[in-house]
Amino acid sequence: MKEYRSLAQALANIYGKNTDAVQKVAVSGGDINRAYVLTLASGESLFMKENSRVNCDFFRAEAEGLAAMKKTGAVHVPAVLASGTDGDRSFLLLSHIPTGRAHAGSMEELGHALAAMHAADASRFLPGGTDPIGRYGFAHDNYIGSGFQLNTPKDRWITFFRECRLRPQFARAGGYFDAADKRHIERLLDHLDQYLAEPAQPSLLHGDLWAGNYMIDREGHPWLIDPAAYVGHAEADIAMTELFGGFDGAFYGAYKEAAGLAADYADRRDLYNLYHLLNHLNLFGGGYLPSVKAILRRYAG
Repeated sequence: MKEYRSLAQALANIYGKNTDAVQKVAVSGGDINRAYVLTLASGESLFMKENSRVNCDFFRAEAEGLAAMKKTGAVHVPAVLASGTDGDRSFLLLSHIPTGRAHAGSMEELGHALAAMHAADASRFLPGGTDPIGRYGFAHDNYIGSGFQLNTPKDRWITFFRECRLRPQFARAGGYFDAADKRHIERLLDHLDQYLAEPAQPSLLHGDLWAGNYMIDREGHPWLIDPAAYVGHAEADIAMTELFGGFDGAFYGAYKEAAGLAADYADRRDLYNLYHLLNHLNLFGGGYLPSVKAILRRYAG
């Protein structure tokens, strides 16, 4: 995707010379970025995220994740229009999706769509394309929230989850753990094969699938936003939907109908979510430490 040197340049290239935003309204956009709805003189509205110039790579990564999900043809995602820098800020322009209310079939539709995305051929999202390097990972590293996410390709899912998910987060959080905790951590990492399973096939994952990262449009259709995309085990996406709530029985029923879910999935769920709890520990502080230690004790105590 072309990177622009100013917002004005991006708008002129997409919509023609002398195009400018006549209105800029701040909206909720999460904890990391500032977010706005821009209205053009034509009446068309766009969604813009903004951050400091030094964080422009956040938007490269987000655009890449949205593009990957769109390529599966399975889920609705906003169109990526442009990204770039403008003075001391960076920006990402997306299509604006006006929000609406869920109807009786909205969450069922989301469950079916996520199952279809997980079933799509994921090899094209790894380095090498038609001759991919590894089976799990992603073309580039990206971010989980504002935390760096390592996506070095690996041939085994369990190896990938150990070396690119748990180990880096434990290393960042090292100051929170005493000697006994560190023994538990090493025991868990050394014996991860006893708890996790290799999937039947690799799946493209949203990667950060909590309730704040899907939205419902005015027709009641679900859209996925703000990915931390990579190729992994589909169970990891489902596990995160259970971490903070916001997904109902219709969603899980539809997903299981379309894709199935292993009978022993619940035995692994907390290990998948350990990654997200560690990331929250590293980003937001010690309030997440008791949950992290409880999972450590369960699997390696």
